[in-house]
Amino acid sequence: MIYKILIANRAEIAVRVIRACRDLHIKSVAVFTEPDKECLHVKIADEAYRIGTDAIRGYLDIARIIEIAKACKADAIHPGYGFLSENHEFAKACEDAGIIFIGPKSEVIYKMGNKNIARALMNSNGIPIVPGTEKLNNYSLDEIKSFALKIGYPVILKASGGGGGRGIRVVYKEEELESALESCKREALSFFKNDEIFMEKYIINPRHIEFQILGDNYGNIIHLCERDCSIQRRHQKIIEIAPCPGISDNLRKTIGVTAVAAAKAVGYTNAGTIEFLLDDYNRFYFMEMNTRIQVEHPITEEITGVDLIVRQIRIAGGEILDIEQSDIKPRGFAIEARITAENVWKNFIPNPGKINEYYPALGPSVRVDSHIYKDYVIPPSYDSLLAKLIIKATSYDLAVNKLERALKEFVIDGVRTTIPFLIAITKTREFRRGYFDTSFINTHMQELLEKTEDRHQNNKEEVIAAIAATLKKIREERGHI
Repeated sequence: MIYKILIANRAEIAVRVIRACRDLHIKSVAVFTEPDKECLHVKIADEAYRIGTDAIRGYLDIARIIEIAKACKADAIHPGYGFLSENHEFAKACEDAGIIFIGPKSEVIYKMGNKNIARALMNSNGIPIVPGTEKLNNYSLDEIKSFALKIGYPVILKASGGGGGRGIRVVYKEEELESALESCKREALSFFKNDEIFMEKYIINPRHIEFQILGDNYGNIIHLCERDCSIQRRHQKIIEIAPCPGISDNLRKTIGVTAVAAAKAVGYTNAGTIEFLLDDYNRFYFMEMNTRIQVEHPITEEITGVDLIVRQIRIAGGEILDIEQSDIKPRGFAIEARITAENVWKNFIPNPGKINEYYPALGPSVRVDSHIYKDYVIPPSYDSLLAKLIIKATSYDLAVNKLERALKEFVIDGVRTTIPFLIAITKTREFRRGYFDTSFINTHMQELLEKTEDRHQNNKEEVIAAIAATLKKIREERGHI
């Protein structure tokens, strides 16, 4: 039994975990750096402790986090997503300190966190993988060029320890290979402190399909159906849908069985995600495994009725998974739209600042997971995610309609957000038909920008018009005196 959980994270996911703790009558502990002292997760946790002045460094300080957990007598740590969530050294430090890490074992995180090891493990267990290479760092440029020719252009270079869209370069011809190799290595070293890279065949315009996995400590593993994460920009997801529109029940079952087999191959426990690429011929390939809870987990919760964060905590506490694969029967469709503080008209540059007004969308089957509030000042140092709008409906068509309506009702004033851009996506024919792949945003960018309404500009024009009308009325009234 777990009595107190320290959340080694911030913002939206920290708030989500704190709420799950409350549902289970478990005490919650927040940690924060100086720029985050007014963040909602700090305000609503049962206890909160400062972990440093630097915006990012504190959330990555393993020793300090373990020290606080021991001092406040937390018997478990939830890592959320990002930061240390897929750091095997952090999981091992928790294990060594006698603190429950709410996630898989450290050795599993290590194996699946290194994409080369993960690919080899999946391949040896009969899981289909994209044709590719082992790590390239020990090979000459000429040898790497030979690999690329054998695989066939285009190819994609990936950081072995990468994630979040970092450490990736697509190469369409041999002349681009050398510079792409060097830039990929530099980015990998900068973000992951590991410059190992490998090469895969670049699957042109696939769908990005991922299966949610849940496993206990006794060998019981199930999947909770799939999510379509194809609507993405620069490898960053924007909109996710569950289940995937347009794939057959037979294909869904086949990929689901494969996902469970992949999780069993590594002895997986707790919540995780197996990600696949699906091509035009319905051939699917293992891409990677995320050994943590995903940003988009709420849409799986909405269609299955399973609270994934609560399940994570209960499994970590030693409970047996009391649901079987046959119990998972998805109902309807759920869509998540990530609302970020970015200026769409300036190449999506982050737009931190003070939130003057905040009115989240409401209505039946509308959910908002967020950490912001009126007068909250968005720090410039963090990810620009402000809120996740999650809707559910009985059909995909109705879900898209509801998403459009909810986005139009959602008000965040004071900073520019991607809400107008998301509304533009809902109006496209391809999105409404459920017929899209990972090239959707790039292919439709110009059209989407043309359809994106600049709410700030409109508000400015309305204010100017209102002032002009008032001045005119004053002049008219003075003329009659």
